[in-house]
Amino acid sequence: MSEFKTYHPIVNFTYFVFVIGFSCVFLHPVCLCISLVSGFTYSVILKGKKAIKTNLIYMLPMLVAMALINPAFNHEGVTIIEYLPSGNPLTLESIIYGLCAAIMIVSVICHFSCYNEVMTSDKFIYLFGKIIPAMSLIISMTLRFVPKFTSQLKVVANAQKCMGRDVSNGSIIKRAKNGLNILSIMTTWSLENAIETADSMKSRGYGIPGRTAFSIFTFDKRDKKALICILVLGIYTLAGNLMGAIDFSFFPSLKMAEVSVFGISVFVAYLLLCSSPIIIELWEVRKWKA
Repeated sequence: MSEFKTYHPIVNFTYFVFVIGFSCVFLHPVCLCISLVSGFTYSVILKGKKAIKTNLIYMLPMLVAMALINPAFNHEGVTIIEYLPSGNPLTLESIIYGLCAAIMIVSVICHFSCYNEVMTSDKFIYLFGKIIPAMSLIISMTLRFVPKFTSQLKVVANAQKCMGRDVSNGSIIKRAKNGLNILSIMTTWSLENAIETADSMKSRGYGIPGRTAFSIFTFDKRDKKALICILVLGIYTLAGNLMGAIDFSFFPSLKMAEVSVFGISVFVAYLLLCSSPIIIELWEVRKWKA
């Protein structure tokens, strides 16, 4: 059980808004490394060995492939290393940009995997159910759809396999028919599940003005301290970015903001922001061992 998951939903959501938003915007190599390492580490804390396996099997090859593909299509930059057989130049700037872009995408995926573990559907509905009831329900159902669909697909595929309708055996036509049959079953299940969920929420009075709802979430002093720290670190990092302390450009040549005490402090703030859940976990372990 992750300690950060026990914090109030507003704390969890604020953290992920800052971290995922900054991970999509910041292209400074230091910021990218901070985002990737923190996202990978926290995903391991949340999921254990499963996260290590997933990141190494899927994320690492994706990172390498994207880093190699970009220079083949992007030929901007003034530092030419050599010329490709097509006659286009291979530049240092395009290689570094491809690597940084790949790190950015992988780190965002890591943070989103952590988001799905921490920000459950009940937390999301708790935050936005009164503000945008219909939209919050749709978003919650959408976020739950992929894992739930995958789980149900395994059940249906195993049932069809026991009936001799496996998609891995037989002729191509037979396998195609079996695959279409499974797809038809899953489509019907998805529609029925959506209708049942909508009817269930409607019967409970969801979205009716003045409706009250039971909630297990309470905002205490611990949540207040965590939220203040995340807001201070996030706003400070955002201010540093707006002031150009962590600027970095790739084209036409590599150029970054001059190293300064303020710039270093922004990197430290960003590191503390991204590592907040990890710091909370380590602090909790220390408390138990004390």
